[in-house]
Amino acid sequence: MTAQPPVTRQEVLEMLAAYGDRAPQAVDELVGSLELTWLISEAEQRYGREIRLSDERLDAVRTVDDVVRVLGEVLGESDSQADYPSEALRESSGSGAGAARP
Repeated sequence: MTAQPPVTRQEVLEMLAAYGDRAPQAVDELVGSLELTWLISEAEQRYGREIRLSDERLDAVRTVDDVVRVLGEVLGESDSQADYPSEALRESSGSGAGAARP
């Protein structure tokens, strides 16, 4: 699989702006958990790739710049380098705090 082009700050701002029905300039620098969940879903659709993030990566995302960095890292990885090496790991965390994450 070839690496995706880097995710830009402008792309992230545009996706977040669509979530709040606002202009990209009006998007707050801090990213809430609902915004992050929605943003991951939007990025999956935009880039045609499932985005699986470990709890550590999710917890590290607080700002728009964090989103740009993490999405750039994840979309640049091959499937064999994903945070969750198999669906079995994902299914085993089906209860608790990680259950609601995409």
